[in-house]
Amino acid sequence: MVDERTGAQEPLVDPRSMRAWRTFLRAHSYVTRQLETDLEGEHHLQLASYDVLVQLAEAPDGALRMNELAEAVLLSRSGLTRLVDRLERDGLVERRSCPSDARGTLATLTPEGRKRLRAAARTHLAGVSKHVTSHFSPDELDILADLLSRLDRRSSASTPGGGCGQSA
Repeated sequence: MVDERTGAQEPLVDPRSMRAWRTFLRAHSYVTRQLETDLEGEHHLQLASYDVLVQLAEAPDGALRMNELAEAVLLSRSGLTRLVDRLERDGLVERRSCPSDARGTLATLTPEGRKRLRAAARTHLAGVSKHVTSHFSPDELDILADLLSRLDRRSSASTPGGGCGQSA
């Protein structure tokens, strides 16, 4: 942007905004590294793998279309395909055809995947408490959630439907 009075180029983001942005990035990076370390160390499970297991556990019938799962875990379709390949090799997830659309592929949580998720959930939730929520009062957590929800477009979007139209 150009200052109409002086003709000088104005910064697009002011120092206060940059401080907030950089602090947010550093905090996110720190917390995800800590959670990843905890899950890897105790359960040999990556944070992205844990997220896939959670999304499937919360889905109707423990299954989601691959494209819905990719959107839920914020991965590209190809990235999710590779991750689901690994989870399938480990017996935590299986793929199956969608009963209502032969073109669709579902990722489904296996009993072993559910068992592994239950064990890892304790570690993950302890990490969330230790690295995030314990640093704020209950009122601050409400404020933080409200503020961050402004950035999350999925907060206002509908949840995945469970139909079987597309696959990754």
